Amino acid sequence: MTQFQTTLATLLTQQWAGRAAISPIKVFAQDETRLGLLPIVRRRITACGVQPTATVLHTFASFYLYGAVEPTTGASFFLELPHLNTEMFQVWVDGFAAAFPESFNILVLDNGAFHKAKALRWPANTVPLFLPPYSPELNPMERLWRDLKDQLADRPATTLDELSDTVCSSIQTYANATLKSLTSFPYFVQAVEAAQKAIYG
Repeated sequence: MTQFQTTLATLLTQQWAGRAAISPIKVFAQDETRLGLLPIVRRRITACGVQPTATVLHTFASFYLYGAVEPTTGASFFLELPHLNTEMFQVWVDGFAAAFPESFNILVLDNGAFHKAKALRWPANTVPLFLPPYSPELNPMERLWRDLKDQLADRPATTLDELSDTVCSSIQTYANATLKSLTSFPYFVQAVEAAQKAIYG
């Protein structure tokens, strides 16, 4: 177990302290992923000696899907945006905060420069909690992106609008229970439960 995994409960408790009496606390995993017209390649089973075929469009057009999931409940917020930068993250985090106005929200996220930019203004009901550098394996969102891209691998799109529609339809099919199942990393859920116990007893 990494140091972050063993100390997450303490880090959450520190953020939680003094706020639990004001509003309910939610802990989300957050991340972004790039989606484009270049094909998503996955392994395929074919007859011996037969090469699998796939539709390939040599176009580099893409967009980014920003998202967050609460691994303990499956509550989520997603937004498609054209770029990966501070300005777009500000749009996303403002929308996220507005989607959960009644709670104090802790976002567990990576160390992307745009997540830490001086120009970024965090909403009053949302704070970041950063993962260790270069540790995508600790982010529960990675499992969701993998599942989503597995679905998209068999559904090539010829335009970004078509891909956007496909991604939107796919995201909407995820029930809270499914999102919870995909993102409920044991260390994450246990840390949230330990923080709740430390605060509420």
